[in-house]
Amino acid sequence: MKAVIQRVQRASVRSGELEAAIGPGLLALVGLETGDTEETCAWAAAKLATLRVFEDAEGKMNLGLQEVGGEILAVSQFTLAGSIARGRRPSFDQAMNPEDARVLFRKFLDLLKAQYPRVKSGFFQEHMEVELVNDGPVTFILER
Repeated sequence: MKAVIQRVQRASVRSGELEAAIGPGLLALVGLETGDTEETCAWAAAKLATLRVFEDAEGKMNLGLQEVGGEILAVSQFTLAGSIARGRRPSFDQAMNPEDARVLFRKFLDLLKAQYPRVKSGFFQEHMEVELVNDGPVTFILER
């Protein structure tokens, strides 16, 4: 699993008429790879729900979503499992097949919501427009 996690002032995702949006919080772009399991998702969900990446009164990243009342927007991002190390065209050999990825991403969302209920999500296997205002900018890569 690979995830790009961004602290945002706001973020939204659209696919046609469908839309999900959050105010301040975290945008998580999540790529599932062959070999990822429910255990991988549980680890990532716990990490995301408890990250302390919001500034306290002294300007240190010491506060989590709970303390700042933030939200999470989780978006499945197939291309994170791609590699551009060789050639000029991406290779998706490590990407999980769509059927298994759909089930596992749903499990990830369930695990995340069990730990922090203020979660919205993108639309699996849809062409989406993602819009965000990165706060900081603060961006992290999560890999397992």
